[in-house]
Amino acid sequence: MGRVVLLAEQDGRPAGTADCTVLANLTRGGRPFMLIENVVVARAHRRCGVGAALLDAAAALARSAGCYKAQLLSRADRTGAHAFYEACGFAPAAQGYRRYFR
Repeated sequence: MGRVVLLAEQDGRPAGTADCTVLANLTRGGRPFMLIENVVVARAHRRCGVGAALLDAAAALARSAGCYKAQLLSRADRTGAHAFYEACGFAPAAQGYRRYFR
């Protein structure tokens, strides 16, 4: 499958995105996993189900690709986003680290 960028539309206009990439894996019997990035919903469309629909669609893609998990990262101080992700079935199961390059 590789990479799929989901685009939610309302009234023919962009309302939100989710960037989904299926990655190969050396464990779990070689089953891949999905990394979800850039979950963004336009301010005018927040709290209307757009984000939940995007994450549901991402989960469906992950299942259809045989992924054993779907994961996303969120900055530690985004507590509102964390509550949303948990309401969508994601659990805070790991601690992430980043290294940026110029």
